[in-house]
Amino acid sequence: MSESIRILRRGQVESLTGLCRSAIYQAIASGQFPRSIPLGPRSVGWVESEVSEWIHSRVAARSKPAATTRSTIAVSPNEQAA
Repeated sequence: MSESIRILRRGQVESLTGLCRSAIYQAIASGQFPRSIPLGPRSVGWVESEVSEWIHSRVAARSKPAATTRSTIAVSPNEQAA
């Protein structure tokens, strides 16, 4: 038997991700968050496994060391001369 798919409503997605409604829709528009699926004429939901995968990717991204180079750090003209 195949794995069942669980659908989350917006409130559940907000609770799981910590994002507000507008942030969720902005992230969807920019391609950074899973798209919702239509459930009816005026209701949508998200596939739980896709939202979980997004959360795991955010945790993995924070675990990577931040790449800092001199070009990304603001240095005042006085510090450059030193």
